[in-house]
Amino acid sequence: MKTVIFDLDGTLVDTAEDLGDSVSAALTELGLPIHTTEEYISYVGNGTLMLVKRSLPESLRDDEELLNKAHDLFCNHYAEHYLDKSRVYDGIPEVVKTLNDSGLRLYVLTNKPYQFASKIIEECFPSGTFDLVAGSGQGFPRKPDPSYENHLIELSGADKSEAIHIGDSGTDIETAHNAGIPCIACTWGFRSRESLVEAGADFIVDKPGEILKIV
Repeated sequence: MKTVIFDLDGTLVDTAEDLGDSVSAALTELGLPIHTTEEYISYVGNGTLMLVKRSLPESLRDDEELLNKAHDLFCNHYAEHYLDKSRVYDGIPEVVKTLNDSGLRLYVLTNKPYQFASKIIEECFPSGTFDLVAGSGQGFPRKPDPSYENHLIELSGADKSEAIHIGDSGTDIETAHNAGIPCIACTWGFRSRESLVEAGADFIVDKPGEILKIV
């Protein structure tokens, strides 16, 4: 392998509580019911707009004006609180450093808006750890569309047989397979082992260190 593409939320960093708190803040301001962290986790994976939409009462999810207002409130709150409780998963810094020291090209590909993704990576990892952080709002469709994944592989100069994706959800698995590369699915993230098996993960790991054995 020459190129490794990581998901962010649920793979590199546990962001669940900060995401949930910011959605709750938006819903509270709108006088709408809030959810548990576990419920918010089940809504994560397709970008923050979809996270907010899934958090609205079902009868209001098609109200575009309300959705946009709720998302704006979420973004305003999250911009101030995106690292209040978020933390890098144990073992991830060592794995990323080992891959870096081995000369691999490392990328982050997330459906989180770039403005947040870049800040989280900048503050959670040493400068230069990743060759590029790729988030939504940069001109490419969101995962599971493979366009950005393909772009990163091409950018790295690797052949697809030399690239692998690491994520924690069916969206990541589908993205990798749409791009024609394998996916390592991690069980410490936001989805169950059963769902990862069902989604067709090529490899499943329970601890970050196991990534090194595969790569």
